[in-house]
Amino acid sequence: MNTWLIHAVALVAYLCPAVQPLGTECGGKELTRSPQQDYWLPTLKHEEYAPFHSNPGQYQVFRNVKDYGAKGDGITDDTDAILKAVDAGGRCGQGCGSSTVSPAIVYFPSGKYLISRPLLQLYYTQFIGDAIHLPELIMAPNFQGDKVRALVTANVNNMWEPTCNFYREVRNLILDLTRAPANHEVAGIHWQVAQATAVTNVHVKMSQAPGNNHVGLFIESGSGGYVSDLTFDGGRYGMQLGNQQFTTRNVTIKHANVGIQTSWLWGWTFKNIRIEDCSSAGIDISAGGEGAQKIGSLTLMDSEITNTPVGVHTVSSPTSKPAGGGALILDNVKLTNVAKAVAKPNGQTVLDGGSKIIQSWGQGRFYDATGNGEYKQGPLTAPSKPTALLDGNGKFVERPKPEYTDVAMADFISVKAEGAKGDGSTDDTKAIQQTLSKWAGCKVIYFPSGDYVVSDTVEVPAGSRLVGELWPTILATGAKFSDPKNPIPVFKVGNPGDVGVAEISDFIFSAAGPVPGAILLQINIREPEGQQAGVGVWDTHFRVGGATGTKQEGNCNRGGGVKHECQGAFLMLHVGATGSAYVEHMWAWLADHGLDSGGQTSIYNGRGIYIESKEGPVWGYGTASEHNVLYQYNIANAKNVILGLIQTETAYYQSSPPAPQPFTSLAQYNDPDFSHCKQGSQTCPMGWGLRIYNSKQVYVYGAGLYNFFQNYGQGCLGQEHCQDSMVSIEKSPKNVFLYNLNTKAADNMVSVDGQSRVKQADNRADFCSTIAGYFQH
Repeated sequence: MNTWLIHAVALVAYLCPAVQPLGTECGGKELTRSPQQDYWLPTLKHEEYAPFHSNPGQYQVFRNVKDYGAKGDGITDDTDAILKAVDAGGRCGQGCGSSTVSPAIVYFPSGKYLISRPLLQLYYTQFIGDAIHLPELIMAPNFQGDKVRALVTANVNNMWEPTCNFYREVRNLILDLTRAPANHEVAGIHWQVAQATAVTNVHVKMSQAPGNNHVGLFIESGSGGYVSDLTFDGGRYGMQLGNQQFTTRNVTIKHANVGIQTSWLWGWTFKNIRIEDCSSAGIDISAGGEGAQKIGSLTLMDSEITNTPVGVHTVSSPTSKPAGGGALILDNVKLTNVAKAVAKPNGQTVLDGGSKIIQSWGQGRFYDATGNGEYKQGPLTAPSKPTALLDGNGKFVERPKPEYTDVAMADFISVKAEGAKGDGSTDDTKAIQQTLSKWAGCKVIYFPSGDYVVSDTVEVPAGSRLVGELWPTILATGAKFSDPKNPIPVFKVGNPGDVGVAEISDFIFSAAGPVPGAILLQINIREPEGQQAGVGVWDTHFRVGGATGTKQEGNCNRGGGVKHECQGAFLMLHVGATGSAYVEHMWAWLADHGLDSGGQTSIYNGRGIYIESKEGPVWGYGTASEHNVLYQYNIANAKNVILGLIQTETAYYQSSPPAPQPFTSLAQYNDPDFSHCKQGSQTCPMGWGLRIYNSKQVYVYGAGLYNFFQNYGQGCLGQEHCQDSMVSIEKSPKNVFLYNLNTKAADNMVSVDGQSRVKQADNRADFCSTIAGYFQH
């Protein structure tokens, strides 16, 4: 089957879902699709609300830049008008470390906007353009800026701490740098950010003059993050990168000097990258040189490099330092007219190029299931990949976030029009449930920005398509969610055994007060046959505590002890035994500090992300889970799971109390019980970063699993031993492939049934300890 036919079949599958129950008001008609002339977002009635703002009745969440004076004619300087739209309403800027109470969407209608200085996003801001007719931001020839001159910037002079610079998005824009002089050091986007940040559907045009200094995406620090569906044309670098960890999917880079230049990183996963006609190299990971490598690990998968002299520049060798640095995985990478696939900066060939497909190749330290480890630089045995996880071209399935540009305005229904308030105090359970019951399957159900209180399970039927505006927050509360031995879901997507489509995008699931019996989001529904990724969750996050409205900020300060009022939820995300899921860009965060009040917090959330899908498939791109008591990721009795890159942090207060306290391990949820820990140990009873229990065909392409504290102290970092073990593999899983695993301050990077297999001391990289692979067949 040729490529166009594969795409045509997939499109028909999405538009013609399997027979499934429809809402009571649907009249038997499913959601219809047809091309639209106008984008729905600016046309919908904006009933958004910022309930915890000091003046919620007057505060405007949605801001159209033309309402603030922007012309969009390509001639008028629109900088001041756009910045007025960004700043209006007393928002979180200079001197404000973070805030959740003054969110904003800054919307760009179609047009050409001339810009003469950087457009600084304030905290908790989304820049969104017309998704049908993408607007252009044009850099003026006289463009001025501070240290970093970029059309769009998420930070200026460290106004926000880069590793805490959360909740931002840029999407649906064209950025044109071609009017700026070629020798000027300018960028399209300066993205010095942390978790819950995304750049999607952005296209950057730059100078193609030899020796130019333009950069498409510049990141020098932070702790991200997700970028996808981008193109870069021209420039010195398509992307110039330095960050703790990131995931990047579906990017095209053409006519640059170097496609992707890295200055430092702990781990980065690139999927479906196309690098074409770059004059020097596709990717450069040589920073620091052979004696002081600054790169921990980089994964390149399902990608193509074309008409470029060198695919990847590296300095790694059996004697390079540090020993764990410079790990590289090439998995299903197609080369066309590439002289050297991998080479040293001095020209020495490491891997011959040509026109071919690299099935699996790697460099770095590799371990087998017995714990035998060695440095390798060469071909690897390609992993067997189940067809359930692959598309028709043999790549792991991916699906961009639905923008619903093919849905008529009449086919959107707002939960507020159906009676929900989103004011942070009214119980919206009944209104939300009635909306879903009436319109699932035939309408896109829209949640305006706000905080929606839910006191009982909301049943999300097959056929539901839920889209939020600026991360509307679902606040679970009440007695129904109080029993940690009999937890129930807050949002339950389908019942066990259900088959159908379901889509959720742009939400935050949270709680108002303790809900130790709440599963914040549970997915039981399985995608219909032939509709891969038909059950999807995009740009959706979890935030327990740490924000106004959660009732867990100033009353749950560090050192306050274990208090009932400071218990979080039972579990954040549960992909049930009969469920399947496509998850893209998710941060499951138990707050370690207050975003509005400041200061460290002690809040206790049971579990992070639990995958027990017996058959799968489950795809997870750009996900993170932090500070939960028992585990951050638990893959138990599951099959056909791919994750990459995943990121975790151990709870700062552990092991005081020791895990699983203050919760109880439950066998029916395949919980770890920590019975292997010696009484009184300070380093053993801590939440697992990743646990794989009795599962098959599990693929992890990049992981950053960190511990920075022991009971809030950092003295343990000196010996890199804050925690005994970070990854636990139990009950003889089959076909487990861990690529580019990076851990911090865990003595055992990997343990199997309680026995160490990989020691961090043998695999030190620049900051973390890093191995290129651990395989268990």
